Amino acid sequence: MQSPSEENPIINSDIENDVTSDTRNLVETEPVEETTGWIKCRTVLGIMGFLGFAVVYAMRVNLSVAIVAMVNTTKAPPSNDSTLDVCPTSVPNNSTPEFKPGDFNWTIEQQSIVLGSFFYGYVLTQIPGGRIAELYGGKFVYGIGILLTAVFTLLSPIAAYTNFSFFIAVRALAGLSEGVTYPAMHAMLAKWIPPLERSKFAAYVYAGSNIGTVVTLPISGWLCTLDFAGGWPLCFYIFGGLGVVWFVGWIFLIYDSPHKHPRICPKEIEYITYTIGPQEEDDKPALSIPWCKFLTCVPLWAILIAQCGQAWVFYTQFTELPSYMNNILHFDIVSNATLSAVPYLTAWIGGILLCIVADWILAKGWISRLNSMKLWNTVSAFVPAFGLLGIAWAGCDRVMVMTLLSLASAFGGAAYAGNQMNHIDLSPQFAGTMYGITNAASNICGFMAPYVVSLIINAQQQTLGQWREVFYLAAAIDLGTNLFYLFFASTEEQDWSRPDDEDMTASAPVESILFPES
Repeated sequence: MQSPSEENPIINSDIENDVTSDTRNLVETEPVEETTGWIKCRTVLGIMGFLGFAVVYAMRVNLSVAIVAMVNTTKAPPSNDSTLDVCPTSVPNNSTPEFKPGDFNWTIEQQSIVLGSFFYGYVLTQIPGGRIAELYGGKFVYGIGILLTAVFTLLSPIAAYTNFSFFIAVRALAGLSEGVTYPAMHAMLAKWIPPLERSKFAAYVYAGSNIGTVVTLPISGWLCTLDFAGGWPLCFYIFGGLGVVWFVGWIFLIYDSPHKHPRICPKEIEYITYTIGPQEEDDKPALSIPWCKFLTCVPLWAILIAQCGQAWVFYTQFTELPSYMNNILHFDIVSNATLSAVPYLTAWIGGILLCIVADWILAKGWISRLNSMKLWNTVSAFVPAFGLLGIAWAGCDRVMVMTLLSLASAFGGAAYAGNQMNHIDLSPQFAGTMYGITNAASNICGFMAPYVVSLIINAQQQTLGQWREVFYLAAAIDLGTNLFYLFFASTEEQDWSRPDDEDMTASAPVESILFPES
């Protein structure tokens, strides 16, 4: 004989909130997860997702270093004149590696277009990627997105030598392919990861982007000094090839949902179903997207605006830091690339540690989920913003600049416990689509930030004063957008999240749901 809860697997979170304590005792107790395998299937998903983001960020960030070697700089040499607001040049030593002059005479405006071209395509596939993942599963959306990104990365050196516009187009197509990855993974996390594990799990998976950057920057700097295959083209060939290799493993190891996994332990699938709720049936009609509801959902706007502020800071650092270290602090290309990776390493470590603390505090019941998100989102905004203000006044003190950058990045990782998982709270059904909307908006900063920097910076004689304006602007945007999130964020599931028939079911008496008539 089946228990009442087994006869009615449609109990959702809305109904559970109305169940009295006496009725709860009728529901079977929470299952203990004792998997028979040596590793959980959702852990495999986390590992492969982590490696996937590491690969795609390797294919994205390599250009930030390679462009230093690609461009045959014609600007005037840095001045040591103490009357100018510039840093003195460092004295070269015999260990400083040399590389041949770049092959392309690109202006500072053309370089900003090159650095931003990836994001022209990246923002276009965010929403379609999330929706397709919701309808058909995230496995192939995420996997094929990374595969195509790898293909266009492999074509990048050929395109650069062929034509400037062709190179821009190939980079935009790489961004178009990669644009589906974040919303597709978000849709998969909604099906695979219990709520109390989401912040920590997201920190592990999405931190692949930081590790990919940490590994790629110094390796790319070293590759640019090699004579083999022209030096900088190796940055694209090697990391593009890794993307193809990763895709093979992803296809054989990962499945769209726990119920589709042929090797998952019954205890794990029972635990996931209990904590998340029953998964949508494959033959159930797909819900239409409530676009008008999205537009009028203030909590969704709060997530979007908060992500835009954090993205502006991130992309100011992501695309411009190697140029700042080359033109202002005067690091050689290898030292530049290696030190540029340090903030991403601290972001990875800080993100994981802070999210472990956030989930632990939530599990203890010391803070509500909403207040937890607001707290950690504020941490992820305020510390990086004030770090940028400190960098603006650290001037030519290289050690202080790198220390402040590293600390700011470490606390920036708290965003995973902030707004990053908020979409699933508002609507598990449309988490992928909503993440696509907010991520598309925030990644407009990917080409806006370099463009604005190019308007502020004088290409012929860059000064500390010009870069201070860049840092002030980024800090102000980050702090202002966080205030909007504090006022309007929410963790309540929206009334448009579920279909009408489920809403009717949710309003029915609990006893009729738990104990239906035979």
